[in-house]
Amino acid sequence: MKFRAEIDVMPLDELLDPEGKAVTNGLHDLSLQAIEQVRVGKHMTLSLEAEDKAEAESMVEKACKELLVNPVIERYQYHVLEV
Repeated sequence: MKFRAEIDVMPLDELLDPEGKAVTNGLHDLSLQAIEQVRVGKHMTLSLEAEDKAEAESMVEKACKELLVNPVIERYQYHVLEV
C-alpha cells in the first residue's frame, strides 16, 4: 500500500526562534503590527510504501527520531494518509 506522510517540525516553545523574530520584524516593517509573533519551522512530505498504516507510521517515527528532527531543539507531529 502507498502512503503519504505530512510532517511538521517546529522549534521548542522554550527556545528563541531567530528566524521567526526576523520575519516578525519584517512584517512590522510592512505595517502589520497586529502580527505579534511568528515561529518558523519545516514541513516535509514523504511518499512511502508499507504493508499497513501502522507500519507506515513506524517508518515515519523512525525517520523523525533518527534523522529529520533534533529533539534537543525541535518538536514534531505527523499524519500518515493512504493514497
